[in-house]
Amino acid sequence: MELLLSNAPNIARRGLRALALLASCGLPTLAAHAAAQHAAKNTTPASSRQAQRAAFIQAYASAERGDPAWKKQATSLKHYPLYPYLQAAALESQLRTVTRKQVEAYLQAWPNMLPAHDLRRDFLHELARRRDWTGFNALYRPGLGATLTCDHLQGRLAAGHALTFDRDLAGLWKHASLPADCDPILSWAHDHKLLTRKRLWQRIDRAVDAGRGGTVASLGRWLHGRDARHAQHLALALRDPARAAADAVHWPDDTRNRQAATIAMRHLTRKSSDQADALWPKLRRQLHFTKSQRRDIEHDMALFRATDFTHDAIQRLRALPADAQSDATRGWRLRVALARRDWQGVLDAYAAMPAVQQHDNEWRYFHARALSAMGYKHAAHKAYAELAGQTTYFGFLAADRLHEPYTICPAHATDAPLDETALLANPGLDRAFELYAVNQPKLARREWVHALRGASAATRRQAAMLAYQRGWYDRAIFTFSSGHAIKLYNQRFPLARRYRVSEQAEDAGIDPAWAYALIRAESAWVTDAHSGASAYGLMQLLPSTARELAKRLKLPYGGATDLFDPKLNIALGTHYLAKMAARYGGAPWLASAAYNAGPKQVDKWLSARGDLPPDMFVATMPFHETRDYVASVMAFSVLYDWRLHQRIVPLAQRMPRFGKPYMPPTASTPREAVQCPSTQTASAAAKP
Repeated sequence: MELLLSNAPNIARRGLRALALLASCGLPTLAAHAAAQHAAKNTTPASSRQAQRAAFIQAYASAERGDPAWKKQATSLKHYPLYPYLQAAALESQLRTVTRKQVEAYLQAWPNMLPAHDLRRDFLHELARRRDWTGFNALYRPGLGATLTCDHLQGRLAAGHALTFDRDLAGLWKHASLPADCDPILSWAHDHKLLTRKRLWQRIDRAVDAGRGGTVASLGRWLHGRDARHAQHLALALRDPARAAADAVHWPDDTRNRQAATIAMRHLTRKSSDQADALWPKLRRQLHFTKSQRRDIEHDMALFRATDFTHDAIQRLRALPADAQSDATRGWRLRVALARRDWQGVLDAYAAMPAVQQHDNEWRYFHARALSAMGYKHAAHKAYAELAGQTTYFGFLAADRLHEPYTICPAHATDAPLDETALLANPGLDRAFELYAVNQPKLARREWVHALRGASAATRRQAAMLAYQRGWYDRAIFTFSSGHAIKLYNQRFPLARRYRVSEQAEDAGIDPAWAYALIRAESAWVTDAHSGASAYGLMQLLPSTARELAKRLKLPYGGATDLFDPKLNIALGTHYLAKMAARYGGAPWLASAAYNAGPKQVDKWLSARGDLPPDMFVATMPFHETRDYVASVMAFSVLYDWRLHQRIVPLAQRMPRFGKPYMPPTASTPREAVQCPSTQTASAAAKP
């Protein structure tokens, strides 16, 4: 409450006109609203709060579409925590016609609230569109993003003020890329001789480091002669590395051209290690690369020869000098040896790793695999036993090797008993929970972050526990992600929408624990998750995939945002999982890989290495993201199986070899007990 009320006395002195305007819109003052809300908070019956939520949903929909009926629909909401969102939504819906006085009235009445921040930002964009620079400069505040910063500078120019680089442009100059709204400012700065050669190269180098070829090309047009050609070469290296690397054999040997050629080669190795390998001797004759540049290029060439599993991969990795080695090259030396079933090569690769890298669970596990294959049974047993007590993918694999029960030791919250009243005395947190209750998860997350900024760790844990109890599961998942809290398995692996997930999974013919695991890995139960690859909802479906599935299943589907409906998303996602599983004989580990990387990639990998045991095949998948994804989904499947049945189907059964038919477990499938704590590991480690 302190954050919101700290400005109330100033509002009372300076905001009479603002409050009058708000009153004319049917809004109470900030102080009156806050006081009434505080008084009513502990006396509002649950049934009344439900009625308020229903009324808010209706009024908010009206306000968003500019329907003045929201005022009548909100007559019972004057003391409801989300009431300020209604007026903001109404103003946002009418930005083209709303007046500055109306916006200022809202900003003065509800300072420090997130809707006020959004309204200020959005109205500033509108004022810039209107070219109303007087109004813009009156409302502008720093820190609203590069676009509005550039609009502000345009407003200053329109008012007759000159700009200086250090005061006005230095901050923008640190950005690797800028929005188109900044083009007039940059052009003005160039025309007025503020963009010196030195400054242009400073920003070009920053853009190169960020991989922004477009920015490099745009800035290069303000350079001349050799500088302009250098900028063109750098832009080409980022945009078309194959062409740049081929052209570079004809470039003059100088510092900037060597820089561009290095960038081109390093990018090209990722796309075509063979093409890079063929060009490298020619480039070395033409350009005298520095030792550091040669090291970086040869590191990448060896690394991506390995990810392509070329015949010379091991030799190239071993030939790298010590200062060109990295965790990635050392790790891929072991992966290539695994792909070849070269167990001595695995041991040699492990021995070549520094101690800190050897401690990684993946390398410890495959070191144990190699020891066992080479006949060092006692050492292998000990190495497996050291891993088997962990509740991880490699811990489970190690336990399977020992035929030992899995270790799952759930922790329990150690904080004081949950004090819901004290938590919700924070008005921002109260708003966060209400926004979640009225199905505004994005706004709820913003209020959550804002409300808990600066809060103690104990308060954050208490808030997350309350969120879990109220079904807002992603807050608990993200909060309990380290330390002792990592073992709060009930909170981190919630059985959300249990009937829906189980029903749809069984209808699709897949294991509900696997469906749960995939949801957990894809979205962490964020219902409105939207990825950069345009995947939507709990199971991160592409709209094209969803459309095809919905048509086949005869389910209503109107577009991408429909996938934010958990009911539809789970129905479509489980059936898509079943489709992937059918492609691979039912194997959930291969279907999970296909869900992440696409079936074409998995088919390609299977054609090359499909005879490998599943644990080794996963380790040799070239995509780091997919390796981690499959490991997570399979470990999560075990944890969700335990949550559903208190016993588990081990990974040894969940990960059949490629080509071997797999039947998903059912409720009647025999399951194994887990142990906690692992009292057998220490004694087992001593036995050969």
